[in-house]
Amino acid sequence: MADTDSAIIVLENVYKIFGPQPKGRAYDLARSGVSKDEVQAQTGHVVGLDDVSFSVKEGEIFVVMGLSGSGKSTAIRTVNKLIDTTAGTVHVNGTNVQELSGTGLQSFRREHMGMVFQHFALFPHRNIIDNVGYGLKVQGIPKAERDQAAMKALSLVGLNAYSRNVPSELSGGMQQRVGLARALASDPEILLMDEAFSALDPLIRRQMQDEMMDIQGELHKTILFITHDLNEALRIGDRVCIMKDGAVVQVGTPEEILTQPATGYVAEFVQDVDQGRVIQVHEVMRPPAPIPADATIEDATARLDWDRTGAFVIDSSGAPTHVLCARDCARAASQGTNELASILRSDFEKCQRDDRLNTVYAAAGRGLPIAVCDDSGALVGNLDPQHIMEEMGRVENLIDGFEREVYL
Repeated sequence: MADTDSAIIVLENVYKIFGPQPKGRAYDLARSGVSKDEVQAQTGHVVGLDDVSFSVKEGEIFVVMGLSGSGKSTAIRTVNKLIDTTAGTVHVNGTNVQELSGTGLQSFRREHMGMVFQHFALFPHRNIIDNVGYGLKVQGIPKAERDQAAMKALSLVGLNAYSRNVPSELSGGMQQRVGLARALASDPEILLMDEAFSALDPLIRRQMQDEMMDIQGELHKTILFITHDLNEALRIGDRVCIMKDGAVVQVGTPEEILTQPATGYVAEFVQDVDQGRVIQVHEVMRPPAPIPADATIEDATARLDWDRTGAFVIDSSGAPTHVLCARDCARAASQGTNELASILRSDFEKCQRDDRLNTVYAAAGRGLPIAVCDDSGALVGNLDPQHIMEEMGRVENLIDGFEREVYL
């Protein structure tokens, strides 16, 4: 069942069978657990969605990711009823959209949703401001009012200076920005984005991802985003839904998808992802365990955990001032020194608990513990280089267990 807490979009037990008799034998086979390929072989019907349930919470970017034929685009098209379901319910703001039709459906789409497609679908004979304001024109909004809304949307995507140009005068990335502005112009609470950036070059695609996240930080829309690119899904999604053969395989945060794959299929996907771009510091750090500034080297050594390269000395406010490295303790002991101040170092690096691991790679390369601090500067954790390496290795090896379980 989908988690409906604070949910704006809810799909529950949704099936979509493509073929002349969608509610016949093919549907019965799918419900009984027969695979998509076997249903196709036995009936000639295609299972587009197989008992799909998920929810999209208010203000989040929910990414549905899957390869061709996974059902991801079919799923998003049930939300605005571009596709009729065979069974199940699709609710948007409490309304079962699959029960709407005609002008009621059209009005609901206009009032609640904006959609951005992979292909820009701009009118070549209209200038940019008229393209962006076209949906408002259909609603009967006066010219001056829709131009004002269009310019506001264009400013969000950085194209207000191009309002009088025509689409052919803009690059592909700029045209996609126009498509996004058109969806934003009517100020919908929900954005449906189907492979919106897939046609763009990698650099422009990344820039569009950044731009969309910046806009989201300002507008806090509810966004249902479809992609076949796992890196894109993990980069922009608050939560990610992975689909295969019309069914949901796993739903979770990017960190959960990467570090706790539910199946071998998911583990295969994530094994080539740069984990450092997803895993946050707080998932790897250890509790602080600070060393008193007046301790002797002998006492400090006894306090060091066996699996740490060192620990921090903090001041009265809890902020780290120095780091004590285990190797320095060992060297001092061999030299007969017991004065802690003589081996403390102040050249350590700091980070915050929500930072990604890739931002601390260079610091970790120095071999010193990294101080994890809160907004006030107080020490909240130790980030040890060896713990980073252990976590990265653990994630890379997750697929091994699934391979033994599934294939042996």
